[in-house]
Amino acid sequence: MTIKESATILVVDDQPTNLRILVNLLHDKGYEVLVAEGGSAAIEIAREEQPDIVLLDVMMPDMDGFAVCQQLKSESGTSDIPVIFLTALSEMTDKNKGFSVGGVDFITKPFHEQEVLLRIDSHLTIRRQQLQLEAEKELLAVTLRSIGDAVFTTDIQGRVTFMNRVAETLTGWTNAQAQGKPSPEVFNIINEKTGEKCASPVQRVLQLGRIIGLANHTALIAKNGVVRPIADSGAPIRDKESNTVGVVIVFRDVSREKKMEEELLKNRKLDSIGVLAGGIAHDFNNLLAMILGNLELASRRLTETDGRAAQILAEAGKATQRAVKLTQQLLTFSKGGEPIKEATALPALINDSANFVLQGSNAACHIDCPDNLWNVDIDSGQISQVVQNIIINADQAMPEGGRIEIACTNVDDPAQETLLSTHEGHYVRIKFTDSGIGIPKEVVEKIFDPYFTTKKRGSGLGLAICHSIISKHDGYLTVDSVPGQGTVFTIYLPALGEEAAVDTPATGITKATKSLQVLVLEDEKMLRDIISEQLADLGHTPTLTEDGGQTINKYQELLDQGVVVDVVIMDLTIPGGMGGQKAAEQLRKIAPTVKIIVASGYSTDPVLANYSAYGFDAALAKPFDLMELSKALAAVNP
Repeated sequence: MTIKESATILVVDDQPTNLRILVNLLHDKGYEVLVAEGGSAAIEIAREEQPDIVLLDVMMPDMDGFAVCQQLKSESGTSDIPVIFLTALSEMTDKNKGFSVGGVDFITKPFHEQEVLLRIDSHLTIRRQQLQLEAEKELLAVTLRSIGDAVFTTDIQGRVTFMNRVAETLTGWTNAQAQGKPSPEVFNIINEKTGEKCASPVQRVLQLGRIIGLANHTALIAKNGVVRPIADSGAPIRDKESNTVGVVIVFRDVSREKKMEEELLKNRKLDSIGVLAGGIAHDFNNLLAMILGNLELASRRLTETDGRAAQILAEAGKATQRAVKLTQQLLTFSKGGEPIKEATALPALINDSANFVLQGSNAACHIDCPDNLWNVDIDSGQISQVVQNIIINADQAMPEGGRIEIACTNVDDPAQETLLSTHEGHYVRIKFTDSGIGIPKEVVEKIFDPYFTTKKRGSGLGLAICHSIISKHDGYLTVDSVPGQGTVFTIYLPALGEEAAVDTPATGITKATKSLQVLVLEDEKMLRDIISEQLADLGHTPTLTEDGGQTINKYQELLDQGVVVDVVIMDLTIPGGMGGQKAAEQLRKIAPTVKIIVASGYSTDPVLANYSAYGFDAALAKPFDLMELSKALAAVNP
């Protein structure tokens, strides 16, 4: 409701003379005037016309002015209209009655024109100010209800006077329920680490008289008992004389930010280990390549003459392969290391991984993958390692047996998922649920930390490696557990989309149909010798070099001699010399079509993952065996 410049006044009097005088007076001053000669008529006009003020005679035959005023104040549509009584009554009891039924003033008959005009003007001014204040209050309330942070205000005694919708959601109290409540009862905060109750920020603001912030690790306990980490600030509300008249508290749920910070911290820990692990694993892979190559060559040559010796060598080879897997795990931490990805269908991978690790287990596994599950671009070996590790942990959490549920789902709205920081793209969610003993909260917080373990024989690397693998796939790995009820691990992997095709990998070993001329770049003498023996064993002719410059010169020399080099195998890293990447660039200038295979002890090096982008035709991760070498040669010389 607003008051126009030319306000509308309803004059109610059963005496025509009084009506005529007042109507003429008010018209002359520019007011719009409505007239009623009785109480019932006055009520009807007030309902329909909504006047800005009512001049109401007290003594009327059908209904006295007090009864009319009481009726107007009882109805929501007319209750705010100011009523000024016109009366010849002068007794204080009469005036008290008028005020008690809602009147705002009295004009005594016989009235004076100046008094009438001054009192009307005064009450219209008050009414305008009231309406303006109500409009500003409503605008403020709408603003506070609309902002994204939670807001509540208190009076000088610390009692709640207002809460916006976000505050209602986080505290569990409605605005109506919270009105007049002590702020600590509604805004119940504790130290998340110790569980101790925090001092009331409202009282601190009132005591200090300035803006304050909450301490770290503050959590809000909602009315229903839900605990949420929050960040907030409080400030005094001051009047125009700068006196504190209340407090405003602004706070927000920081659960999402806290989880993201924890993820960042975990990644930093993994990166620091990766710097060390990458260097160690590279050198270790070179040593394993020498051991594995010699064992394999010796085993092949002893098979026919000494079966027992060949068996012993085969066992040594298996042990070496386990060492190879360990270095691959270490390389997962290597900074800059990339998984070698390909389009993969998850149902078969998950099923094979689960069947492999649950052989002989008491646990039953149920896998639910929809037919339209999107394919993903992954390193199938690494993701299989993650799946196996999580299932092993679930199995170990249920020593008496139990059920493991694996559910896959397409996620086409990342904004609805708690940990996904992006609002675009498609993901596949893999959820692992067990009915085991659960994990205590203090353990959950450290579960992805490198070398953290609660197992007597655990290395503390399993879940840390899983976390690193998923991160390198631009995915997310989360855990949620309730002690005594079980644990849920959730993986998010970027999806290729509905129409992505999956290549069917080739099976078996491709035999060489002809002897190839193979030029080898390898700086380690023992490795050069092993590769030479391996190539010869496969029926090929090797030529060995130890530096990129020497490789280019040797290629040119062989070319001048009329010898066609079919394949070049280049070690990626040559300490103190030209490595494979630069040598390949130089060689392409001489022979643009030559087939080049890159080899590296950094099995997760980006060049191996995207070898074609760096000018290579195939890749070999050290240590490689005869089968892997044979496949690589067959791939570039079909």
